[in-house]
Amino acid sequence: MRILLFILLITITSSCGNKQDKSPTSAPTKIISDDYELIIPKKQEGLLILFPCYPCDAENTRTEFNIIDEAVAHNITVLLMNFNMHLWLTDTEKSDLEKILSTAVSENNINSNNTYLGGFSSGGNVSLLLTDHLISTRSIIQPKGFFIVDSPIDLLALYENAQKTIERDFSEIAIQEANWIVQTLESDFGVGDTALTHYNNMSPYVSKTQSTNNISNLSGLNIRLYTEPDTVWHKENRKTEYENLNAFYIEQMANDLSKLYGEDKVDYITTTNRGYRANGDRHPHSWAIVDEKDLVEWIRAK
Repeated sequence: MRILLFILLITITSSCGNKQDKSPTSAPTKIISDDYELIIPKKQEGLLILFPCYPCDAENTRTEFNIIDEAVAHNITVLLMNFNMHLWLTDTEKSDLEKILSTAVSENNINSNNTYLGGFSSGGNVSLLLTDHLISTRSIIQPKGFFIVDSPIDLLALYENAQKTIERDFSEIAIQEANWIVQTLESDFGVGDTALTHYNNMSPYVSKTQSTNNISNLSGLNIRLYTEPDTVWHKENRKTEYENLNAFYIEQMANDLSKLYGEDKVDYITTTNRGYRANGDRHPHSWAIVDEKDLVEWIRAK
């Protein structure tokens, strides 16, 4: 049911089976497993771990985000994760992901000294929460930074805006997604005061309570928060205002993170007319809002 609703927003492509491809010596080594796709350049000077959107996988990230060639050309290993269908993470899920990453790094002799995590949409939530976990548990993988791409970091706001979308009754795609959001969050978090406790405990960020419980271990890290707040597109296609967009809450989180960790550590990056899907469809909620060359330069410079 979840995948059927989200497939309306983005094409899902299937992942491959287990295999290893060692092409000519000048080409990177490619390793594919059930959990990830790993692309290792001949020389390693960084590690970029990427999480896909809610119904997506590593192959979809590779298709929608043209980062691999740019990263490999600058000696950055790329780990494309298949982990999906999560808006938040339990402690068990964080530990399981940590084990997958640690095993991938150790078994494939990956240099993790300069590691960055990032994710698109819900994958950004995962990358944020997991980064905080890796730092707090003193994992063998200690990220130097992370980035998110138009992620629904405020789950309470996501719930409340979904209710407004249903009331507005405009755009069948938006209504279907909103119904799923309301049903899922009410089922897992409940409603009322009890629900607020769950949101504060599980959501990456809650603007209403200014809760930063789940992002309290990011001191010293480099942070980028990408959005494309195209209000014209959203008004025409969803009848939504800026206050209903992910960008609105990401901007608030950026301000709070800047107060916590310093303005020099937090970049809130807004783009214009970059959001296009790989099939050419215009959509500001896309991997494409990230400038790949600039991202690689940011990783290498830190």
